[in-house]
Amino acid sequence: MDSDAFEPLSNLGEERLRLIVEAAPSGMIMVDEIGRVVLVNSQIERMFGYSREELLGQSIDMLVPTAVRDKHPCHRAQFFADPKARAMGVGRDLYGQRKNGSELPVEIGLNPLMTNGERFVLASIVDITERKHSEAILQEKLLELQRSNEDLQQFAYVCSHDLQEPLRVISNYTQLLARRYSDQLDQDAKDFIEFTVDATKRMQELINDLLLYSRVDTKGKEFVSTDCNQTVAMAMANLKVAIDESGAQVHCAQLPAVEADGSQILQVFQNLIGNAIKFRSTDAPVVTISAEETSKSWTFAVKDNGQGFDMKYGDRIFVIFQRLHTKEMYPGSGIGLAVCKKIVERHGGAIWVESEPGKGTTFRFTMPKSSAQNKRVSL
Repeated sequence: MDSDAFEPLSNLGEERLRLIVEAAPSGMIMVDEIGRVVLVNSQIERMFGYSREELLGQSIDMLVPTAVRDKHPCHRAQFFADPKARAMGVGRDLYGQRKNGSELPVEIGLNPLMTNGERFVLASIVDITERKHSEAILQEKLLELQRSNEDLQQFAYVCSHDLQEPLRVISNYTQLLARRYSDQLDQDAKDFIEFTVDATKRMQELINDLLLYSRVDTKGKEFVSTDCNQTVAMAMANLKVAIDESGAQVHCAQLPAVEADGSQILQVFQNLIGNAIKFRSTDAPVVTISAEETSKSWTFAVKDNGQGFDMKYGDRIFVIFQRLHTKEMYPGSGIGLAVCKKIVERHGGAIWVESEPGKGTTFRFTMPKSSAQNKRVSL
């Protein structure tokens, strides 16, 4: 047995130790080698419902739940066989038993002490009832979130199958009516058919956009090292027609590689560059893409010289289907920025906007560095 592991109580001063124990915010109880209680504080009295007089000289086992009480002497012997400061019951739930027989969840830290050749253990006991209650609520919320995600996946399946088919039928048969009976229809009827076909197309677009939004989390790929320079080049290639037609200039500074779902980050850059071109001013669009480094992340910026907008709408533009303009002015469902926000947050980042009417807009978003990059920075 290693007596050196026990701190001599005389070094602390017995009276000083009692004052420290009494002032401790957690429950403190000192027990000798055979399990008798020799010192307690008021927190123990409050926690377990016993008075100090009822505990002193009694076996510590009276505070151990009845169901496991017979095993406690063995645990105590194991501690004294290898005495060192430690947390008791690591990896399992611990409970104490109050005077009224009820149990309370606790955390216990053990510290060995020695005085006059006798060995003791000083235990710090914390009532974690509130924490357990909070953990139970959190677990329930996580289960609710899991169920919600399952419902979302089912909704996505319905969107991609059950809702699409009747829309296709409506659109196809409406157009068939127009082709077969066009010579028998007056202008009002033709207009009605055109409105119906247009509405079904817009409904299909909305469903597809909802499906895209719902799949950001459920269908996302694993994160791999992604060269953002190549990603922006792909986004520009996908937007070539819009860039050529608008005469846009897209300038891209040297960008880093990040741990990401490459297809989703491509979508972010494509949406932001596409927005800069779509909401341009009378001047040809000029889009500048850059990145700034911090110790733990990269902050990307997509800046344009477009129309800009009042910042009172700064939060609204990231909400699904929220638009600052009518669909007649600008096509689209208003889901693009909501998808960007969802993707960036999936990657552990944040996205925000800075804008002023007539002076352009800058979108910024953060991406955490990879663990390897963080190690290099910290050296």
